Amino acid sequence: MGRHIQIGIIGLGKFGLALGEALMKQGAEVVGVDAHPAMVKRAQDVLTQVYQADATDETALKQLGLADMTYVVIGVGQQMEASTLIALHLKELGAPQVWVKAVSEDHEKILYKIGVDFVVFPEREAAEQIAHRLTVPGLIDMLPFWHGVVLQQLTIDEWEGKTLREIDMTNKYHVQAVAIGNQGDKDLSFVPNANKPLARGDVLIVIGKEDDISKIKS
Repeated sequence: MGRHIQIGIIGLGKFGLALGEALMKQGAEVVGVDAHPAMVKRAQDVLTQVYQADATDETALKQLGLADMTYVVIGVGQQMEASTLIALHLKELGAPQVWVKAVSEDHEKILYKIGVDFVVFPEREAAEQIAHRLTVPGLIDMLPFWHGVVLQQLTIDEWEGKTLREIDMTNKYHVQAVAIGNQGDKDLSFVPNANKPLARGDVLIVIGKEDDISKIKS
């Protein structure tokens, strides 16, 4: 990571611990909090620091310094009342970014009403990712913060011999090329050379709205 990121995770169940592990691999400093001793013990060798505390207690949140962290993620399972109260305390304490795992659409509405910055539905988002991968050829990833934006792989056929400058994807399709993989080359080349002719079978990685990319015949 280009900057130091300190992230608090409240609730160290399957979601919280898996998120913490992923963040640690990305180089973030992760502080975990859970009220249950077994959850705390399980996370001690995984996260930077782990505390046993009742996060619905505003005093405990203050003492742990959670409001001073870059992000706080609340993932306390099906406990709608608890997660809402924790989020409210954190926003009142001035936490800059509070993300919460929601249990229902009504929960989501309440969370946004009290000033939560982002609401997470892990199961729904995973299902949408899988559905798109099954139905969109070449899809690499959906970008959940921007609705309908995808990262997709195109295989060169009709564009053989043309350059990216000639194709002019940005103006014609509102799509941006971010990387290219040449035939026989295992590595991707990022920020592709706009003046180099494309070869049949080359792989082009593009980013843009799904509807715009679907109109391209490469």
